[in-house]
Amino acid sequence: MVVLVASGQGVKHAFRHEPGGHRFQRVPPTERKGRVHTSTITVAVLPVPEETALAIPEKDLEWKTCRGSGAGGQHRNVTDSAVQLTHLPTKMTVRCEGERSQHQNRLTALALLRARLAEAQEESSHQGRNSTRREQVGTGQRGDKVRTIALQRDQVTHHPTGKQMAAKQYLRGELDLLW
Repeated sequence: MVVLVASGQGVKHAFRHEPGGHRFQRVPPTERKGRVHTSTITVAVLPVPEETALAIPEKDLEWKTCRGSGAGGQHRNVTDSAVQLTHLPTKMTVRCEGERSQHQNRLTALALLRARLAEAQEESSHQGRNSTRREQVGTGQRGDKVRTIALQRDQVTHHPTGKQMAAKQYLRGELDLLW
């Protein structure tokens, strides 16, 4: 897989016709019988997601303290150092009791909850992104093609519009003739 990141003014407009399957046909110089070789690529044009810090409003958190379990002696048996943190909108719960200090367990629980929420958010955004990609690319089969570049015939066909142009012009970047 190759990833191209393009930025700047007019990028979205410049790549608007590119999503889908592209066929590149040519007769290699080493081919003695004149057979046409076809390579296929699929192209998806997706916006780059921006990284944002995950801010959790205090009203969405429910804190509970209790005594920790396991070894620890008298200190553990008489202090509520374990922390259970629940994110109310998602019902995601985290419990921390690894430290002797309730304050330290609160910090650890909040960091762990933040990491789990960020992971869940990233996974859901990947699902949406993957479905958008699948819509653009299709199955990659012959019926999903957008463009065929046939060098042996010096012809480029843009299948959605049915327009054709010379491959030499296409390779020079003169794409406006296709739409």
